Amino acid sequence: MLTLENLVLTQDEFRLEAGFSVPAGARVAVIGPSGAGKSTLLAAIAGFFAPASGRILWRGQDLVGLQPGTRPLSILFQDQNLFPHLTVAQNLGLGISADLRLSAADRVAIERAIARTGLEGLAARRPGQLSGGQQSRVALARALLRARPLLLLDEPFAALGPALKAEMLALVSEISLEQGTTVLLVSHDPADARAFAPEAILVADGHALPPQPTAALLADPPPALARYLGM
Repeated sequence: MLTLENLVLTQDEFRLEAGFSVPAGARVAVIGPSGAGKSTLLAAIAGFFAPASGRILWRGQDLVGLQPGTRPLSILFQDQNLFPHLTVAQNLGLGISADLRLSAADRVAIERAIARTGLEGLAARRPGQLSGGQQSRVALARALLRARPLLLLDEPFAALGPALKAEMLALVSEISLEQGTTVLLVSHDPADARAFAPEAILVADGHALPPQPTAALLADPPPALARYLGM
């Protein structure tokens, strides 16, 4: 279980408060107006933004103070964070070993991840030789290889077309169910939130509220969200 306990995030005039829990294996959308703090919330959980106060607990362990690489999570950004000078296989290998010293078993795992994410025949290519959708699959395959119990998605598929984005979210959902992964997805698209996440965290007016049913939240949004959605 992920628990944010009296968490306060501040920067200049920005302030965000959060206090809630997300059950293990849940798929939760993080929605709200632009600039409300959705990405900042994920950055704090991942270790890239230091809280002013409060705790971030995973299975009872406080993550605050731990370096990002030691936290039990993977995070995907919109830019995919792929290394342009490395091949697909090498980029995936970084999910297992930072120095790319890979065993035979590791290479088999990479081959399986390539097949699982529909990247057959692309192992020797570099990111610049791939389409946007293929790059997204490489980033997802690397997260799959890391096999961390918590996956944070900061709009990694926002630049994709509707059909391909839906396909990627369906793949994430399938993999998360197989691995029991807890997933938090930042999304500006209500349709994505409805399709992917049974529950949603609303970030608005300085607060990140506890998860609530996505369909009910979007059917009767509070004023800040209604204005953002143009309702």
